[in-house]
Amino acid sequence: MKDFLKYVFATVVGIGLAMLLMSVVFFVSVIGMAANEGATTPVKKNSVLRINLSGSLEERSDGQDPLSLAMSNLMGGGDGVLALDQLLEAVEEAATNDKVEGIYMEIGSSFGGTPAMMQELRQALVKYKESGKWILTYGDIYGQGAYYLASLADKIVLNPKGIVDWHGLGGNPVFYTDVMKKAGVKMQVFKVGTFKSAVEPYINTEMSAANREQVTSYLNSIWSQFVAEVGESRRLTADQLNALADTMPALQPTEFALTSGLVDTLAYIDGFKEMLRARLGLKEKKDINFVSPADLVASADKKDEKARIAVYYAFGDIVDQANNNPITGGGGAAIETMPTIRELQKLRKDEDVKAVVIRVNSGGGSAFASEQIWHEVELLKAEKPVVISMGGMAASGGYYISCGANKILAEPSTLTGSIGIFGMIPDCSELIQDKLGFHFDVVKTNKYSDFGGGDFMGLSARPFTADEAALMQAEIERGYDLFISRVAAGRGISKDSVDVIGQGRVWTGEQAIKIGLVDQLGNLQDAIAEAAKLAELEKYSTDSYPAPANFMEQFLNKKKESYFDAHMRAALGDFYPMLGTMQWMMQNRRIDQCIYARVPYYMNIR
Repeated sequence: MKDFLKYVFATVVGIGLAMLLMSVVFFVSVIGMAANEGATTPVKKNSVLRINLSGSLEERSDGQDPLSLAMSNLMGGGDGVLALDQLLEAVEEAATNDKVEGIYMEIGSSFGGTPAMMQELRQALVKYKESGKWILTYGDIYGQGAYYLASLADKIVLNPKGIVDWHGLGGNPVFYTDVMKKAGVKMQVFKVGTFKSAVEPYINTEMSAANREQVTSYLNSIWSQFVAEVGESRRLTADQLNALADTMPALQPTEFALTSGLVDTLAYIDGFKEMLRARLGLKEKKDINFVSPADLVASADKKDEKARIAVYYAFGDIVDQANNNPITGGGGAAIETMPTIRELQKLRKDEDVKAVVIRVNSGGGSAFASEQIWHEVELLKAEKPVVISMGGMAASGGYYISCGANKILAEPSTLTGSIGIFGMIPDCSELIQDKLGFHFDVVKTNKYSDFGGGDFMGLSARPFTADEAALMQAEIERGYDLFISRVAAGRGISKDSVDVIGQGRVWTGEQAIKIGLVDQLGNLQDAIAEAAKLAELEKYSTDSYPAPANFMEQFLNKKKESYFDAHMRAALGDFYPMLGTMQWMMQNRRIDQCIYARVPYYMNIR
């Protein structure tokens, strides 16, 4: 028996040691993969820049956790993140690098980004073509956004059994009012702005007439831009492209895409590779030298002038503290008050930084946080020129932090404006008292000691009284008055004029320039050029901020996300942020955290 136990013990210890050794080897391998994320492959002669349009188009490559990325790659993770800043740099470098012969855009089945971000990438590709170099694209499924980019290629190649999706733009907002009613929850809303539609999902079951008007307006603006740009590249009229959209090409035989002029030829991937070899003058079966955007950017010669223009990236939800927000706390991008202020203070005090371009891509968030960041931008502007480059969205709080800059540039399809304030506090009294059977009494020293109702597990146990509602509405109106005052001062127009174009209405950049909300249509490079002009600089370097954390900092500071949240995020996809927003509003009744300057969290354009 003793020998048996000895052998069992030895076996268990052996298995444990083996598992420990395997874990160490696995961890070291992953660390190695993560550490090698920055390693580059030299660019060879006769190379082709391969851009894989698969995944989500985001503002920056910085901030991704290398360990998580490496583990995702090792375990066969899904679509990744395409960094717009890196793609723009790579396309610019490809135009002048004599080792790069052309660009191959590989179209994935899943590609997405805001219209303005795709528009900026397309502009870079158009400028690249001025160098005389070519672009070829190949895909099995061209989604509408991917096709918008691919349309400028010298040749668009589609799989013989593939799909081109060209159907127009639509928006499908989700309404929670009846769901909340069944649960015994009623949203108490306080707002200023006829078009401030962020509250509608919680109080309506359909779009208001005002919201329908603004959504129709900005969708038509964006779609007309897309049609005009695609039409110019494909030599098709607006009427032809709209007629094609109404036939739903994705559900037509593949040959329809060819005969209608949407694509140039049909071929499988091996046939397409032979086309590439022919372009490059390579023999049959000869390997093609593909180079990734990351490797091409790493190989570029960087200017190093003492005078610098800082490009500060501000994208995501505007929040007081990211780790207190259920959306950003799970790892989403955020413009967090104090870190943003500290970074802008550093740029203000840095004597080598002669001008600052703030790249804003945000639908807003906390009105209080927006005011604090606005103030810091004002201090920065007093020391050196500040130019705003609007990305996919710079609306509501995103416009608040932008309005005081020396100059504002936006893409034609940028969503901006939405100048308005609202507050929402749920009344859960029916749920708590009628459905669950809890009852409350109160003892208080002053009239408003229990402002907003008793607290039951973070929920309000009674509705606002008339006096409380009046106080809350007055606070919202003061917030709106402050917002339009900031815009009026920054844009040099009267408060009454701001009120007319405000009221929470969302505008595209194309529309915003006509009403004075932006100064110029242009991309990030145009904004940098404007900053240089204001600072009277002829020679300068550009640096991006915030500086990326190194691997160890990212690993140690990585935000934790529960197993349940991670799986809910994966399962719910686009619905996860909306439910996170509802949770945030249900559980936060602090006055400063209940007042928002934001567009609907999920614009739902497809």
